[in-house]
Amino acid sequence: MRRWNGWGDDATSMNLTDGARAMLAERLGPGLPGQDALREDLLARIAPSRLPEHPLISREPSERFAMALGESFADWIRKRFGALPPVPDGVAYPESGEQVRELLDLAHANRWMVIPFAGGTSVAGHLDCPVSDGPILSINLTRMNRLLHLDKSSQLATFGAGTPGPLVEAQLRAHGYTLGHFPQSFEYSTVGGWVVTRSSGQQSLRYGRIEALFAGGRMETPVGPLTMPTLPAASAGPDLRELVLGSEGRFGILTEATVRVTPLPEHESFHALFLPDWDRAEAAVRALVQRKLPLSMLRLSNGIETETNLTLAGHERLVGAMEKYLAWRGCKNGKDGGKCMLMLGVSSDARTARTALREARRLLAQYGAVYIGTAMGSKWAANRFKGPYLRNTLWELGYAADTIETAVDWPQVKPLMLAMEQAARDVFEGFGQPVHAFTHLSHLYPQGSSIYSQYVWPIAPGGFAPNFERWQKFKAAVADAIAAHGGTVSHQHGVGRDHAAHLVDEKGPLGMATLAELCRHFDPHGIMNPGKLLQDGGPWATTALPSIG
Repeated sequence: MRRWNGWGDDATSMNLTDGARAMLAERLGPGLPGQDALREDLLARIAPSRLPEHPLISREPSERFAMALGESFADWIRKRFGALPPVPDGVAYPESGEQVRELLDLAHANRWMVIPFAGGTSVAGHLDCPVSDGPILSINLTRMNRLLHLDKSSQLATFGAGTPGPLVEAQLRAHGYTLGHFPQSFEYSTVGGWVVTRSSGQQSLRYGRIEALFAGGRMETPVGPLTMPTLPAASAGPDLRELVLGSEGRFGILTEATVRVTPLPEHESFHALFLPDWDRAEAAVRALVQRKLPLSMLRLSNGIETETNLTLAGHERLVGAMEKYLAWRGCKNGKDGGKCMLMLGVSSDARTARTALREARRLLAQYGAVYIGTAMGSKWAANRFKGPYLRNTLWELGYAADTIETAVDWPQVKPLMLAMEQAARDVFEGFGQPVHAFTHLSHLYPQGSSIYSQYVWPIAPGGFAPNFERWQKFKAAVADAIAAHGGTVSHQHGVGRDHAAHLVDEKGPLGMATLAELCRHFDPHGIMNPGKLLQDGGPWATTALPSIG
């Protein structure tokens, strides 16, 4: 059964070794486990529904509460500390696009606010309910979870938008295909959610981000359906798919998505290498990605994350032997920083895989890389979706955790990575608290790279308010560092409510006014997922676009 106040299935856990616990105590001091709120107490505080009875809508408090929160840190501590947020007044479970249309027509006519829901994995506040005088309806798409059509000649597959990752792959693999989209939230996140948040999978180097995979589909908006035909290419004006990609439920609800699929690879393997320091490691992966070899994944950990991951792995004797071997090969921690671990994936036919791996190893060796083999890579692949479960374990030990990610051009990668980690240290130092910050580059491009930083710190005493305050200040400080270095608000998690205040730094006033105008066009009554993507109270919300001519 899925946890109500943590990540994932309650039968799955991620234990920490004695070495990992000792590292936490050394870096952060003792944790402060709190007393978690009881679900029954929260349910008892939910107000009666303001929606009328309807055959497609449930008004049960337990179902409404389950739709009210995602997986952001703010959502997490609300559930853990019992800080009940506003919840929707009802939950609908449509099984077809026609039922979504019926529900949106009802909501549009009666001015009900609508929040789309599918996997519930948002870490950016996409599912928050506003404080509202009127009813709020959650439309849950999880029953729209089937492969609707497979065109093998064009390698196109159409899915209901609520299809989660495991069902996407299972239904495709039965026919010999894969989508190849594997975000860390793969266990629960859905194809529709991937599209409307511009998601990126762990093997995007081979298969592409979701915008490269999304070929067309259908979105139901408050003023009618928007249909996007599948075309191999077109010069017929702006691409309407771009209105749906990253729209985050502001314009309507994506009900069907047609995606580009690929035959299952003949060979797939993951390999571990170590490089002596960050500067050589970054130069190596930049040269590698600019060579455009047919690799499926590059994932580079900085020195702190490398040390953390090796400690978390356990197997102290094996890790110790590997450390001695790396030191003998000249790959050890020194004054220029710690050694860096690189995970490299190949997914193709066997001949191409051999050639790509050989060329990659040859190039990386020029930067001092030491090849370790596939044992660590196979272990990573087996546990690739278990990372979020660590958050549950850390909380039980008295520690909080969060992630912040961005992307930037190559000249700013190292400065921004260091600035993001330092911004967090500065904020927590002001509260008299330490923070353990570490980073990896998870998606690499010839132009630049994503930066994915993780932060662990002791839970503060006092419940929700002090922990929320510290998180807000830390998040704002890191966002300011990102903006100062020209990074994007989000590379793969979307904007939601948590990042909306910073979007103007990236889009500019005219860009924000354009987005607001699109919201008014598709949603004239402002019922769709209010406050997400762009703040409704911003100056662009009421300012029309300037006339031209």
